[in-house]
Amino acid sequence: MIISYRRNFHQKTFGRALKNTVALSSHFICRSFGTKYTNKTRLDKILGSYAPYGRLARLDKPMGIPLLLAPTWWGAAIATDPNTFFDLKVFGILLTGTVASRTAGCVINDIWDKDFDKQVERTKHRPLESGELSLIQAFKLLGGSLSLSLLSMLSLNTECWKIGVAALPLMAIYPLSKRFTWWPQLVQGLAMNFGVFMGYAAVHGSVEFGKVLPLYSAGICWTMVYDTIYGHQDKKYDEKLGLKSTSLLFGERTKPILYCFSVASIGSLVLAGIKSDLTLPFYLSASVASLQLFWQINKAQLNDPENLYQIFSSNKWFGGIVLLGIVSGKNFL
Repeated sequence: MIISYRRNFHQKTFGRALKNTVALSSHFICRSFGTKYTNKTRLDKILGSYAPYGRLARLDKPMGIPLLLAPTWWGAAIATDPNTFFDLKVFGILLTGTVASRTAGCVINDIWDKDFDKQVERTKHRPLESGELSLIQAFKLLGGSLSLSLLSMLSLNTECWKIGVAALPLMAIYPLSKRFTWWPQLVQGLAMNFGVFMGYAAVHGSVEFGKVLPLYSAGICWTMVYDTIYGHQDKKYDEKLGLKSTSLLFGERTKPILYCFSVASIGSLVLAGIKSDLTLPFYLSASVASLQLFWQINKAQLNDPENLYQIFSSNKWFGGIVLLGIVSGKNFL
């Protein structure tokens, strides 16, 4: 009875938070389907004096939200019973938790990297780096976002609580990884795609690793592609500051290596489909997704930051194509 009361309390508390946050988070997810967002005024009008917190949370550059959300929804979709419409409440909770977790990750990244980011053209005007916000204010936003993430987890089952706790070290380690390994993008992939376990457990109640691990692998290889492309924007600064990345490690071999990661990602998707008994529409979607990956590698101009950001932003389509394929493969043919 006590457990039931606590669960009802958490669900009601989360419901109030959900009502206040979903509209704003949905707005910024929709913004991510446009080109690079550079207009501060729009964010200032929405958030007023809290706009610097919005910029610290990267709400002015929301592309990270669909990249983090896609694997989470993949996991939830593949766990949903065939010919059953997915639970909108669960998907809404996962959306809110993803936005909160992404905010926490951005704040942690800026706290660790503020001294480096002050010396990089692309990042030197961020609120913490420019002095617009103090460390104390950053920690307040971090505490708030982690609290909202916790409320999201408490609104789900106990398996999700365990997964959420397990993900925290990866979230904290990633910003530091570029200091000691040439593979920070791999660490990023491990962290960014951990939501696939959360999504699956939220629907199924537990994790069936035989079905979920191939999907996790597909996400990691996908992240290696888009984050290596993204990293080429800052490679001259990273080299100067003594920071490491796969963008620097791969150098002129970047494109051939990324084609290999693309093949590995699609191969893992196919394996996930086989393990979950998905039907023909999923494999057609996987084929389209492979073309999207190959297109972006082919079109990437590794010394043109503007081009690289546009290519990076196109990855929202990859995540959506795979999600559509999973839903279709569960319910058709």
